[in-house]
Amino acid sequence: METDDVLTLLKDVAAEVIDPRFRALASEEISHKGPGDLVTVADREAEVLITDALVAAYPDAVVLGEEAASADASVLQRYAGAEHAFTVDPVDGTKNFVSGSPDHAVMVAELKAGEVVRSWIWQPQHRVAYVAEHGAGAWRDGERLVRPPHGEVVRGVTSRRTWIGRALGTLRALELTWVCCGVDYPRLVEGAADYALYAGTKPWDHAPGSLLLTEAGGFVGTFGGAPYRPQAPEPRGLIAAADRATYDLVQGLVPSLPGL
Repeated sequence: METDDVLTLLKDVAAEVIDPRFRALASEEISHKGPGDLVTVADREAEVLITDALVAAYPDAVVLGEEAASADASVLQRYAGAEHAFTVDPVDGTKNFVSGSPDHAVMVAELKAGEVVRSWIWQPQHRVAYVAEHGAGAWRDGERLVRPPHGEVVRGVTSRRTWIGRALGTLRALELTWVCCGVDYPRLVEGAADYALYAGTKPWDHAPGSLLLTEAGGFVGTFGGAPYRPQAPEPRGLIAAADRATYDLVQGLVPSLPGL
């Protein structure tokens, strides 16, 4: 599938099964996969539609969907060893979606030989699309994105509630992210924050945005100092940073966080 065709797929699926449920979910359309881990009928239906289209176009690729992995852990094993793979997050930011916040997204990433080569983020309520291709740049609605330099004050955000308000060294205290990787990574690219710390490291959450950020001049790596690899065993934490220098600075201070 051409890059534009995959984006069209995400837009069409969102229009069909996600948008009609926004702020209109019935109680029976929401369930829990685990404590605090919500899933809706929109998540399930969108993932099936996107996965079926990708499998039809790429029958030899492994498609790792968030909901499929929740139901069958062996999908993660096949994905980890696949030469060609896709990740699918049908509704990233499900809690936001359920609560009526427009900060949610539909995301797909394509990987070849362990590297993310293309990624797509569609924010259906904001009507904004982000697309990245390895070596060809990051784009917002067809406009090339370059991460702006940060100012004297380095702003950090995190989705780990126990880290909010903590300061790494002399850096500004951590603030809450937008609680949706499909919004967090674009906001990092656009300069709303200079780094983000994540304790959750699922590939469907981070593979798409990691390529968008790196193609715009940023860097994504583990708490341990290694570059992020979505098919590697899940690291204990990730740092998504405006540039390599910011990553190196933050990575050296991460051990001071509680719970590590």
